[in-house]
Amino acid sequence: MPVTFTQEGKLGFITLDNPPANSYDIQFMRELDSAIDAADASDANVIVLRSASEKFFSAGADIKTFAASTTAQSMDMIRTAHAALEKMAASDKLFIAAINGHALGGGLEMALAADLRLAKEGKYLLGLPEVTLGVLPGNGGTQRLPRLIGVSKALEMMVNGERVSPEEALRLGLVNKLLPAEDFDQAVRDYARKLADGPTLAIGAIKRAVYDGFTRPLHDGLALERELIEPLYDTADAKEGFAAFGEKRQPAYQGK
Repeated sequence: MPVTFTQEGKLGFITLDNPPANSYDIQFMRELDSAIDAADASDANVIVLRSASEKFFSAGADIKTFAASTTAQSMDMIRTAHAALEKMAASDKLFIAAINGHALGGGLEMALAADLRLAKEGKYLLGLPEVTLGVLPGNGGTQRLPRLIGVSKALEMMVNGERVSPEEALRLGLVNKLLPAEDFDQAVRDYARKLADGPTLAIGAIKRAVYDGFTRPLHDGLALERELIEPLYDTADAKEGFAAFGEKRQPAYQGK
């Protein structure tokens, strides 16, 4: 299958495996949707979206398929992608995109839908070049990229179909970290596992406060923050966190 979900303890993995470039069509997106559902229903705390390819995270849409599709078929594909990718933000779990190679068009849009992006050092490109085909980035790129790197630079990148290196992506804030190529997979696991062992109720609440509060007026966002923090004080994790601080030891969180 082009997209699968597997679990290793507190970590879940959604793996893109559609050689040679992880290009997608509507069936791929349906499988991604199912994998995200499986991840959200699992007891994994952190989900890593990764590629089985050594050169591509994903090259985006299968252009030949799109070229042969009717407008109605293309829009069906886009609606399917939108519904699938929105589920990552809606989940209380943390989703991390592990970008190990070219992430272009819809491939980058999949990574943009994750909460965090870790990129491998190397000579590959990231970008939304859909304008070169006479269309716009239709899987969330026009909305998520400006929210990450600012309107002006995002607009410039998209209208020019600009592709950037991993180093430039880090400078722009498009990715959160660059990790060494020689041990990228292990570095991603270490990063994800640290979060998975953390206070996941608090992490989920932070995610909800940021996403739901971002587009609200400040007064309403602060009200949401109060609403979300109040129940956390009564959790076992909060009691453990305060106790561990006082006892000068590492806390042992249980997500309760």
